[in-house]
Amino acid sequence: MDNTIEEKLDELCEECKKKDESVIHNFMLTGFKICKSCKLSKTLFPI
Repeated sequence: MDNTIEEKLDELCEECKKKDESVIHNFMLTGFKICKSCKLSKTLFPI
């Protein structure tokens, strides 16, 4: 059970596959594991 929680909270972005500290923050705020640069690009270019 601890392994699944730890797996969800890793710092790996689902879009660009890079490790970033902002992934955990965005996951807690939005429910998506994306870094801040991917979040910004999705906000500006949502398609």
